[in-house]
Amino acid sequence: MSDNGGVTSPDGPGVPGAPTVPGVPDVPETPDPAGLRPRLPSPLRPVADGRFARHGVRLLLKRDDLIHPELIGNKWRKLAPNLRAAAGRTLLTFGGAYSNHLRATAAAGRLLGLPTVGVVRGDELARRPLNPSLARCAADGMRLHFVDRPTYRRKAEPRTLAAILRAADARDAYVVPEGGSNALAVRGCRELGTELRGRADVVALACGTGGTLAGLAAGLAGDQRALGVPVLKGGFLEAEVQALQEAAFGGRRGTWSLDDRFHFGGYARTTSELDLFAEDFERRHGLPVERLYVAKMLYGLVALAEEGAFAPGTTVAAVITGAPPG
Repeated sequence: MSDNGGVTSPDGPGVPGAPTVPGVPDVPETPDPAGLRPRLPSPLRPVADGRFARHGVRLLLKRDDLIHPELIGNKWRKLAPNLRAAAGRTLLTFGGAYSNHLRATAAAGRLLGLPTVGVVRGDELARRPLNPSLARCAADGMRLHFVDRPTYRRKAEPRTLAAILRAADARDAYVVPEGGSNALAVRGCRELGTELRGRADVVALACGTGGTLAGLAAGLAGDQRALGVPVLKGGFLEAEVQALQEAAFGGRRGTWSLDDRFHFGGYARTTSELDLFAEDFERRHGLPVERLYVAKMLYGLVALAEEGAFAPGTTVAAVITGAPPG
């Protein structure tokens, strides 16, 4: 137990093959923690799209949405190392009312027989019927614990976290932060970069908490760069990605940047323009486009191509990190 109220630190164990970081011991390599047979490496497929081709740019789609039917994309890459480290203990994590991370964690718990607790932002939700997302979590066996929004904002503070764990009757739980982004998750996402070494000049993905970008950039080769498209407003993500890389690797790794222009109003926000774009992309390429993350990233890439941001001859790989809700 630690001084944070009995929480097992999610940033304690490392991932096999990752460089040793002081204070972050490695976990011995084990087989796939869930026995879920993920499809790795995920497929990398070229697509013909005139909006890129007329600028001399080649577009590839990295289909991380095909890794696993329930632990999709970066959710698999971030959860798998944490599942190993949890070693059968109750897994407690955080999210909003429509959190994809909560749903993925609940699904992993069901498939593994692992107890899960979801701390949900907004105590008013406890007095309402569960929305489809939270109902799916509950059906998968996740125990939902609702907290008020001021407390939720302070959840990273040791005293507040300890109080949440006591109230949720989960003092000895293994804690994973909101969005699943911690040092273990970042190291897990480094494999995404290694899968793309030598395959593209620029690798782009949508960003929420920044963990996938932090790991991806670390795994790419020195002549490649990663481009993150934040789906939240605020311009705070650069510092978050930097901090995650420092926690996982001891310092900044790889070449990466962010373009904050394509959030369409912020998290969980869409517009008719974005919906029309996503529907058109679906028709062109037969790819179901998730709206809150993937559509914004793809829209941003088309806009950047039109602006001449990619030199002729550039190959761009777009990471499809999620799928529309089924």
